Amino acid sequence: MHISEGVLSAPVLITGAVLSLGGLTLGLKRIKNEDIPKVAILSSAFFIASLIHVPIGPTSAHLVLNGLLGMLLGWGAFPSIFVALILQGILFQFGGLTTLGVNTFSMAMPAVLSYYVFKGFLKGGKNIAFLGGFLGGVFSLLLAALFISLALIETERSFTAVAGTLLVMHIPISIIEGIITGFVVVYLKKVKPEALG
Repeated sequence: MHISEGVLSAPVLITGAVLSLGGLTLGLKRIKNEDIPKVAILSSAFFIASLIHVPIGPTSAHLVLNGLLGMLLGWGAFPSIFVALILQGILFQFGGLTTLGVNTFSMAMPAVLSYYVFKGFLKGGKNIAFLGGFLGGVFSLLLAALFISLALIETERSFTAVAGTLLVMHIPISIIEGIITGFVVVYLKKVKPEALG
């Protein structure tokens, strides 16, 4: 779900960069030294999960796992996602450097919101934790798709059809993402509950 170079207008790119800079600042301030390995592992998971792309116009659909990152890292999701996006842009030309701000904000802000909305579910029993993981995964991916769609529409109204297609295509992907996130949360609750905070 990366927006490629040369698609977005300058005002949208600047807005995305400013919002991402704010998120990165908060994220870096809140990461403790002992959390750095967890941030690195989750950044790697995000990087790997989003390597398989289904093209949709000027963007693409893929697993993101931003809900999982958000529920485990909170504001730390911003630097985690930012690093993965830089590497994807440099190594595979997914997204790009000028769109880095918009892409980071679009994926990291829903992750942070998932932290605040669904983190409490992780303290419950196995079924409640799975439900929280599922809802967090679905919510984060759909909200990320909505943010990307809004960036496209704000750039050019003719992108409305592409934005609608993007949202519809992400509905089944969000369900898959929710199931994966739910199972990962339950697994972590069983073998490494301290990872859930």
